[in-house]
Amino acid sequence: MTDLKMALSDKLLALGDDELILAHRNAEWTGHAPILEEDIALANIAQDELGHAQLYYQLLESLTGQNPDQLVFFRDAKDYRNTVFCEMPKGDWAFTMLRQYLFDSYEVFYLRGLSESQYQPLADVAVKIIREEKFHVRHSGVWLERLAQSTPEAFTRLQNALNTLWPLTQQLFIPLDQEAKLIQVNYLPDLESIKQNYLANISHKLQSLNLSLPSSDTYPKNRSEHSPHLAEHLAEMQIVARHDPEAVVW
Repeated sequence: MTDLKMALSDKLLALGDDELILAHRNAEWTGHAPILEEDIALANIAQDELGHAQLYYQLLESLTGQNPDQLVFFRDAKDYRNTVFCEMPKGDWAFTMLRQYLFDSYEVFYLRGLSESQYQPLADVAVKIIREEKFHVRHSGVWLERLAQSTPEAFTRLQNALNTLWPLTQQLFIPLDQEAKLIQVNYLPDLESIKQNYLANISHKLQSLNLSLPSSDTYPKNRSEHSPHLAEHLAEMQIVARHDPEAVVW
């Protein structure tokens, strides 16, 4: 496998893992959301994110032959490449909606650049995903405003969520070891320029809601670092597949 192909495979794995883990975190709200309509809405968003993960894993399979189901259900936590930002427990409703907004906004910025990739299969996937992410960011953005402008308790919960999530958000913009090679051949957009646009946009939004941005100096510096929450989550997510690895769906 060439260096370029290996670098692209690593990036696709990281992108897919973020989508997969966040999808499962959101799915934990099924049957527990604050209102029935939102129960359905967040379940649909979780399903969308799961579909996005599958698109990235399928591209990875075309490069390496790795089966997506094997990747998802038979890797240990140390081999996952999602961010700690995505693996944190779902928390309360303010935490979930804020995380979704921060991630959706990041995706919209990133996918705009990715849609111009010189690796056409990846550009095609980006165009497909961004259509759904525009609806996601609108949905989570409305909830952000609703929580920030309702009761003192809701505002406090939102600020507490921001205190935890804002530093972890920075990990989304840490390039992989070989990512510079992919940027050089225009397979990927430059993360640093996207980060600056993202921070300017999101900071303005959050401050307009009177939320205070905490320090973001301390956060995991690579995607090999995980919290204990990921192993706990995977143990539950993978239990059926690992119980009978040879089982087939008829």
